Amino acid sequence: MSTSRYTRLVSAATAGALVLPFAGCAAIEMPGFGAGDEPSADPQPAIVGEFHGAGASSQESAMEAWITGFQEQHPKAAISYDPIGSGDGRESFLAGETAFGASDIALSDEEMAASGPACDGGNAIDLPVYISPIAVAFNLEGIDQLNLSSDLIARIFTGQITQWNDPAIAAVNPDAKLPALGITPVHRSDDSGTTENFTDYLHATTPQSWPFEPDGLWPSQEGFAAEGTGGVTDTVRSTPGGITYADASRTTDLGRVSIKVGDEYVAYSADAAAAVVDVSPRIENRYEHDLAFVLDRTIDKPFAYPMVLVSYLVVCSRYEDKAKGNFVKEFVAYVASAEGQQRAAGATGSAVISSDLQEWIGDAAKSIYLTRDRPDDEADG
Repeated sequence: MSTSRYTRLVSAATAGALVLPFAGCAAIEMPGFGAGDEPSADPQPAIVGEFHGAGASSQESAMEAWITGFQEQHPKAAISYDPIGSGDGRESFLAGETAFGASDIALSDEEMAASGPACDGGNAIDLPVYISPIAVAFNLEGIDQLNLSSDLIARIFTGQITQWNDPAIAAVNPDAKLPALGITPVHRSDDSGTTENFTDYLHATTPQSWPFEPDGLWPSQEGFAAEGTGGVTDTVRSTPGGITYADASRTTDLGRVSIKVGDEYVAYSADAAAAVVDVSPRIENRYEHDLAFVLDRTIDKPFAYPMVLVSYLVVCSRYEDKAKGNFVKEFVAYVASAEGQQRAAGATGSAVISSDLQEWIGDAAKSIYLTRDRPDDEADG
């Protein structure tokens, strides 16, 4: 990881970086565990210092709400978040440059295996804290909603359908006055978890029209590229005929697509997105407390919206730095709490995670080990 990327994490002057003020003074000495490698017994330790995270741009608005709420309870903590994308966020975290990462896809087995050095010999865990629909959003004057199947979406983004008044689009939108205007697809230029979720949905539901494997990097040369959620949505806002995919919370002033689920067209909603997670299994054979899901993209029930992303906080099971570990424990617990989830939902329209998930993530937070809470002569065994 380059020095310039790390500088972006801590500089308020960086474009897109979220930094909230540090209100503290001198660090407070925290009590140790005593003997044994055990989680902290202090139910709410003082959180003092500067802490940095980076990752998914989809979480940017939710993260701002979480940080604000957390700092109301812990005013001596300064927290910054850089929405550099899921791929770069995971890379920064695994390089040990951030206290936590954020990603719209779970860590791969290879990334998990590589997490030991950053996690004091422990491992990383994925904690699903943000559930949001991915909206297909467009810029057509006078049109706020269109129906499109995954087949039509795939053909638009691969350049097979190039005009908004194409007969295939008109056939499923008989009441829309579609213009004779060229379609400009806009995709992410960075390594994006939203892209991986979007391409996973297309590959699962229309593999003949979308032959590409799911990937965080855009696989086609068609259309325009822009960096981050803000980049693609701003490009579409300034481009008549533009279309993109993005976290739904960032598309409220654009036209949106209702996608075909079974025999019906379903508009995005937080509840419909959460329904997909509720019926999806967890990935097997993961580390203890890891909560990664395999999303069911082919569900055909109209109560569900399968073009959804589950965005994770990525944290360590062990922290050598006591202040950082205490921060992560408390921050994770807050984000997963009823208050934290309501703050995010109010700011973004995201789904509130289930009470079961809130409890499981809370247990994961409590399990985090703080190595320096042990006496130095026991730290090595």
